Amino acid sequence: MSGLEPGLEALDLTHFIRRDDDGALTMDFAIEGSDCAACIDDIEGAVGDLAGVASARLNVASRRLSVRWRDGEARAQAVVERLAARGYRAHAFEMRRLESDDQERMRFLLRCLAVAAFAMMNVMLLSVAVWSGAVSDIDRETRDFFHWVSAILVLPAAAYAGQPFFRNALAGLRARRLNMDAPISLGVVLALGMSLYETWTHAAHAYFDSAAMLLVFLLAGRVLDQAMRLKMRAAAANIAALKGDYAQRLDDGGEIVVVPVAALRSGERVLVRPGERVPADGLVISGASDLDESVVTGETQRRSVETGAQAWAGSLNGAGALTLRVTAAGESSLIDEARRLMDRALEARSRYRLLADRAASVYSPFVHLTAACTLGLWLLLGADAHFALITAISVLIITCPCALALAVPAVQVVASGALFRAGLYLNAPDALERLSEIDHVVFDKTGTLTLPMKRVANACEIAPDLLAVAGRLARSSRHPLAGAVAACAPVQEPFPDAREETGAGVRAQAGAAEARLGSAAFCGVEDDRATQDADVSALYLRHGARWARLEIRHALRADAAATVAQLRARGLGVSILSGDREAAVAPVAARLGVEDWRGGVTPQDKILAVQALARQGRRVLMVGDGLNDAPALAGAHAALSPIDAVEMARAGADAVFLGDGLQPVVTALDVARKARMLMRQNLWASVLYNVIAAPLAVAGLVTPLIAAAAMSGSSILVVVNALRARAPQKAAPATGARSSARMRGKFARSPA
Repeated sequence: MSGLEPGLEALDLTHFIRRDDDGALTMDFAIEGSDCAACIDDIEGAVGDLAGVASARLNVASRRLSVRWRDGEARAQAVVERLAARGYRAHAFEMRRLESDDQERMRFLLRCLAVAAFAMMNVMLLSVAVWSGAVSDIDRETRDFFHWVSAILVLPAAAYAGQPFFRNALAGLRARRLNMDAPISLGVVLALGMSLYETWTHAAHAYFDSAAMLLVFLLAGRVLDQAMRLKMRAAAANIAALKGDYAQRLDDGGEIVVVPVAALRSGERVLVRPGERVPADGLVISGASDLDESVVTGETQRRSVETGAQAWAGSLNGAGALTLRVTAAGESSLIDEARRLMDRALEARSRYRLLADRAASVYSPFVHLTAACTLGLWLLLGADAHFALITAISVLIITCPCALALAVPAVQVVASGALFRAGLYLNAPDALERLSEIDHVVFDKTGTLTLPMKRVANACEIAPDLLAVAGRLARSSRHPLAGAVAACAPVQEPFPDAREETGAGVRAQAGAAEARLGSAAFCGVEDDRATQDADVSALYLRHGARWARLEIRHALRADAAATVAQLRARGLGVSILSGDREAAVAPVAARLGVEDWRGGVTPQDKILAVQALARQGRRVLMVGDGLNDAPALAGAHAALSPIDAVEMARAGADAVFLGDGLQPVVTALDVARKARMLMRQNLWASVLYNVIAAPLAVAGLVTPLIAAAAMSGSSILVVVNALRARAPQKAAPATGARSSARMRGKFARSPA
């Protein structure tokens, strides 16, 4: 682990193992040498066979292997040793190290491409001279001279530029397996070897130009693939970078111990120095400072914190040192949730991808067998060894299954990135496929179609001094409705000694009396006014003997009507199922033009309604955010939830979306439909290419040069077609007081 801060070199793998909520042990490994989709089964199978391992999932895009142990002691070293025996190098997954490795790999691939391109351009000039002379009067000595100069140019260039393929092929052979780099390497080596033989025997043709061009095409594909991976992970890496890789934990004796952030546990103490990111959610137990939480909550104003205040992971500490007691360690923050959802999107393996992976893993040995049979067939037919070998080399090159292996993963990676940029995080392996099949959308109302307004509806009825006190208290609250109260208050500064009681309210000393803002019970208020209005949420304020009722009405999301109109324009049916009373649902349905709606439905009613639509042959998308929506979300063909939905709703959703708008619902369906179309196109194009190319090569109608161009061209065509999935989409960012309160509300609901 070179290049780490002092004291980190001694860290062993046990520091990176974390215990999940169910008690199982999990660790993430970075895998070097896993460059193709065909590596998935090999790596997952090798690790899955280890004693005690419950599951092993490899994300090819990020080369991240997540291993989960059932019980007993996790043996991380056994995973490293097993993969080493298979030709892979594994180490603890660290985002910073992975980014550095990926950047270095990109630079290496670019150097290899530059060397191969330089050799190709020069050898092509020599080849043109040979080809021109073949129809004129070039003598043997001049032709041999050009061939030897070509050899001097291409051989060292191929030795350097071919390293990405040669290394992986040799690693696979040492592990007694064939990967997709094996036929590539064999084809290049045979082409160079045959060219040397042809040059030595004064033959009229050599294939140094073919070998150089093959490497250029293949390396261009690798560079494009690596660039796509880097771009796809950039957003997720930016999120993960908000938390440092390491934290300064204080032991019982007050000594500082540098540990990975993943090793932190609830109840432990950590030191956050000025200018550092907060590594985990926690309570300040000593020190005072100001925190920049803009990247976490959307709030641009710095928040002053002191003993007893909450600090969120990813916040940037100001001028003071803070000591925190961790309340939510490891993977509990919104930052970790966003990164985790993005990782799931990248590692998603649908039935299309499983088909392509399986075909690619079986196809590699088939390529070698076909080439060997071609060689034997032409020899049996009486062809000379030279022609038979050249034909076999052409078959080996042209049938390389690169395009087939890239057909589906390339589309999934690009589509996942398009959704991520639009504020959508996939949360299920086959979400894209199921979203592409949707023909009916069911919305919940409260929290989905409607949101709390940014103002207090009855502010004019409340005494200005009470409203001012309420606003100052609201500035210190994480409650989702606090933003509406704070926006109506003329005074912006919060009370310095304000303390919030989770689930109840916030209190502070305001002058000679204590002030409280929260529920009626928390404020000691008995309110006999009607509370049946589903569009109103009430907060109460008590200041001494005086009290007030603050009403925050719910309003339609700004783009709700436009979203429903767009769904209908795409031929989709739209329904509303709400637990609110019918008098509250009817005006919303009328404004949206939705005729199929029901109010006062129970969670059981919702899932029965979804099942009834399914029996009618509908593929239903459920969009909801509450506990009462969770059964319907789980039972629908596909499901979406806002990021600030309750935990159970998010768990049942196939994707979650950010922001105050519903446009991500339309975006998800559009991108999914386009992705399915592109997957099918790529698979059919790969199959059609092999059906046409393989017989031509076996028949001896294709030279190694043409084979190299055709094979690389098919791979590039697949990648370029996949890039069509990245339709420009604009995210609906969550900004302002409402966003801040809603995001903080999410944290407040997270278990400590």
